[in-house]
Amino acid sequence: MAGAVCVALSPGAFAAGTPSLATLSSHGGAQRIANTPATGKAKNVILFIGDGMGDSEITVARDYLYGPGGTLEGIDKIGQAGATNAKETGVGQYTTYSAGDGSGDRRQQITAVTDSAASGSAWATGTKTYNNAVSVDNSFNPQMNLIELAKAKGLATGNVTTAEIQDATPAVLESHSTQRSCYGPQGKTDGSSDDSAKRCDVAQLKQNGGIGSISEQLLDTRADVTLGGGNKYFNQTAQAGEYQGMTLKEQAKVRGYQYFEDPTQLNSLTAANQDSPVLGLFSSGNMPTQYNESTPYDYDTAVKMSLVGQKDGNKSLVTCTQNSEWLGNKGASLADMTDKAIDLLSSNKNGKENGYFLQVEGASIDKQDHNANACGQIGETDDLDKAIAAALKKVDLSDTLIIVTADHAHTSQIVSWPTYYGLTTPLRSADGSALYVAYATSSSPMDKGGSMSHTGTQLRIAASGPGASRVNGLTDQTDNFFTIAKTLGLASSTEEINALSSGAKVSVKDGVAQVTGFDGDAVLGYQLQDTETGTVLAASNDDTLVSGVRVDTGATTTIDFNGVKGFDPSTSTYTLTVTGKQSGTKVATEFGLTSNGASNVVVAPKTGDKAADNAKQAGLGGALVGALGKTGTRILGMVMVALALAVAGGLLAAWRRGLFARK
Repeated sequence: MAGAVCVALSPGAFAAGTPSLATLSSHGGAQRIANTPATGKAKNVILFIGDGMGDSEITVARDYLYGPGGTLEGIDKIGQAGATNAKETGVGQYTTYSAGDGSGDRRQQITAVTDSAASGSAWATGTKTYNNAVSVDNSFNPQMNLIELAKAKGLATGNVTTAEIQDATPAVLESHSTQRSCYGPQGKTDGSSDDSAKRCDVAQLKQNGGIGSISEQLLDTRADVTLGGGNKYFNQTAQAGEYQGMTLKEQAKVRGYQYFEDPTQLNSLTAANQDSPVLGLFSSGNMPTQYNESTPYDYDTAVKMSLVGQKDGNKSLVTCTQNSEWLGNKGASLADMTDKAIDLLSSNKNGKENGYFLQVEGASIDKQDHNANACGQIGETDDLDKAIAAALKKVDLSDTLIIVTADHAHTSQIVSWPTYYGLTTPLRSADGSALYVAYATSSSPMDKGGSMSHTGTQLRIAASGPGASRVNGLTDQTDNFFTIAKTLGLASSTEEINALSSGAKVSVKDGVAQVTGFDGDAVLGYQLQDTETGTVLAASNDDTLVSGVRVDTGATTTIDFNGVKGFDPSTSTYTLTVTGKQSGTKVATEFGLTSNGASNVVVAPKTGDKAADNAKQAGLGGALVGALGKTGTRILGMVMVALALAVAGGLLAAWRRGLFARK
């Protein structure tokens, strides 16, 4: 229209703007449907993640494998009314942004494009965090994840991937790490060298009083079934702690795991439980892809191929071929692993009685998209699709919720002709038509180490089974955590999670503390004092939130004081105070010459997000002091003094370490 005027309006002029970073990065603060209740209750939940599987990647696979009018046998059925016998279905989109890009001063700023670590942390914990973070928040505080919370309720748990088991998506359910590259006690190596100083926050390493690497924490988390790649990292040797000097493989076997690396053994497994969990790592790194690599071409080459294809019925265009190294040839495809995991989880005692939570990741859709490898990403999408189809044949959707989604979108696009900017792979699809897949998001030449990048678009999420309709509409990645937790009846709010530690207990026998019930915590701190003199004989490193003792999830965590200088329970009485670093719960127990190590004095969990709130909880007043009596009063007084010292000392240590100016 002639004379039209474009008027600039401020962002949010007609709609609600973005909340503050402080709000979005708090637990549950990024939810879009926080007030939407669970629409159903499920006994089991299976979460399928296609890493990098945006709408384009789904469409590329469908068009190539079945033609544009075809149907993927698993992905397309989830969320579709009438495609299964599910009474409840849902399909929506969710936002995937992170709370920091993980580099320099930009770690704490809203970031449109997430990485797999931040995105996985969001659905695993309900907390939006920075890129590179593994189930820790923007303040590096470990956030309880779905496997930990499921175990607290007595469910069986599983974690299956085609990636290295230490990779970001599986890692968010088995560990808490300030850096996603902290694969093992010797960093990201096969054990023949050590780059842990580069790969890990040094305070997280066990030799520095930390909770340990991703692989070490995997063994602490103790899912019933863990399947994937990355066995070379289990050649690393523990540098400190109870298993110092042992390789992670040796440690796994000593701790009762059914550890194996031969994929042909998968089919012979008959049981997996907390006494004998399964840990199958089938490749040294990521598992081989189903299809061999295809080549992306520059504009001139792709056009020449396409013109020839027009003359020969597209016979000269690229056709994907199966990789002889693919482990599906040995009975360990993603569908095979999913099928076995469901069998094992549904048949163990906890699974039968209480249900199970299982995450399954098709990991290399992303990895091949990064490489502009069209056939690679198609094969991996197909592998995930068949895994979903296998699950549909196994489960009853009247008591099992299946969710299918991704962690972030990626770069591949279907175009009508080879693109001038970027690279194109001209494919001949199943129906004989030409399919042009374009890649154009690399910041440097692919032949010089470039990599296609993630994109920040919202993603498809689909669900079938009880609670499925909660994914409808536009949600956020963190909403997925609450959908799963509420559907399974798990603790999900900060208050509910903290309360899981209200039954914590500590006892000491033969110089070894037995700590149980800290189910709302991932990390413990402790202090051992001579009761009569007040001398502190031993204490955890509390410099950072990833310093301290990693909780053995749902089991007994031990702390051995034998060998501590001046410690002799046969001649003195001691007070041990154990603190849950996430819940704020404190348990003090007196033991030794005149005590049996069972006199627990419990200070209840904090009610807010900040550790400082625990000080308010600790001011319990004269009524409790009177009820405790003389010994209890002395113990409680020590707890209060220890708390004040810990806060002051922790802040000072953090300042000295430059934590508040951390990049």
